[in-house]
Amino acid sequence: MKNNPNRRAFLRGIGACLALPSLESLGAATTTTAGSGVPPCLAYLYFPNGAAEATWGPEKVGPAGELQKLNRWMAPLEEYKSDIIVTRNLWTPRGNGHGASTATWLTGGAFDNRKNDVGSPSADQIAARHLGGLTPLPSLELSTRGEGSFSGSLPRNCLSWIHRDVPAARETVPRAVFDKLFRRTGEGFVDRSVLDLLLEQSKSLKRHASSADGRKIDEYLDAVRAVEKRLDFAEQQTQRISEDNALTDTLARPAAGIPASHEEYVRQMLELMALAFWSGATRVSTFMLDHGQSNRYFDFVPGVKGTWHALSHWKDASGRTEDDDGKTKWDSTKSKWEMYNSVTRWHHSQFAYFLDRLKALKNADGTSVLDSSMIVYGSGIADGHAHGEKNLPILLAGGGGGMIKTGQYLAPHSDTSLSQLHLALLQRMGVPLEEFGETRTPLAGLST
Repeated sequence: MKNNPNRRAFLRGIGACLALPSLESLGAATTTTAGSGVPPCLAYLYFPNGAAEATWGPEKVGPAGELQKLNRWMAPLEEYKSDIIVTRNLWTPRGNGHGASTATWLTGGAFDNRKNDVGSPSADQIAARHLGGLTPLPSLELSTRGEGSFSGSLPRNCLSWIHRDVPAARETVPRAVFDKLFRRTGEGFVDRSVLDLLLEQSKSLKRHASSADGRKIDEYLDAVRAVEKRLDFAEQQTQRISEDNALTDTLARPAAGIPASHEEYVRQMLELMALAFWSGATRVSTFMLDHGQSNRYFDFVPGVKGTWHALSHWKDASGRTEDDDGKTKWDSTKSKWEMYNSVTRWHHSQFAYFLDRLKALKNADGTSVLDSSMIVYGSGIADGHAHGEKNLPILLAGGGGGMIKTGQYLAPHSDTSLSQLHLALLQRMGVPLEEFGETRTPLAGLST
């Protein structure tokens, strides 16, 4: 096998195409960053319904703005505080509310509901278009399947936009995401492992690779096999629950391919995103942790009752407002506030799981996938009760290949458009862009 100029090898078999991690013995990389030999990846993880005021931020900050201790609601991320930037005073001046804030979170525009117009393509799609054919998939758009009365609302379900009026299609079924990453469409063998299809070619590739790259190929194939096994196990458990009618009050019968456990569902999608970045299948991805006005029940979180959207309106505890389900009420606004925060904390735990996976996966140069990634995690609403648009809960994770200074609290003195963050990250992805949304100023303070 000849050296691949971008160190990216592809295993191809009947019905499958598998991108491998970058391998040192297969050539020199192209399109890298100044601080690393690995091209950066860009991801956006979105959650709806905001976060209660004063629950997003550090408890203790050092004299140079370094994160020393996160607050109790962000405690699942404490172990990763050196890998993140917690922000303050970022806002969306042209988009607010459950629909508009979701639809324009990545566009910097204002949503025109009559035309389904968000003003411009989203930041992720701009990056994907710039990278062109450098990866098998230009981008990967993921989402959980929404629950509640707004699960069919276009603006609440669209984060990525190919054009100002054309949303990108989302993948909601883990098995479909896996096939999109690793199988050719329109071909069979749906019951055979991808790795079985590619085993012979992987052996050939290893014969031309160094011993270190041979171990990396084995490690990567084992990781793919583990995802396959996890998907199979979740499908078996979902089928078992369906056959036994062992459904809880808060869990509707899952559609085919959706795990019965919401946590398992979310983590499968995060695992697949991590694997997509590690393999080089794509360098751009988004994940909607739920649609923009989620009515999902989180009764599986200890001490929590009611839907997420109802909990976000924590100052109404009677259970009789239009946001409530008509059957749940709370003892006090304080207890409802605690439950709302518990749901936020649960999502922090899932994000921490994602960071852990990215940190464990190693690039060819020994750095982690987290080191070479830039990951925005947050919401388009501030405090959910007021539908606030100022001081959005936003954090950034990953070193961007040496272009991001993590472990800090970034708090501009005045309200600062989220578009500045998008512009700064797009420029670090190599996009020759001088303006985004309503700004021509990239967010300051991100660099080392």
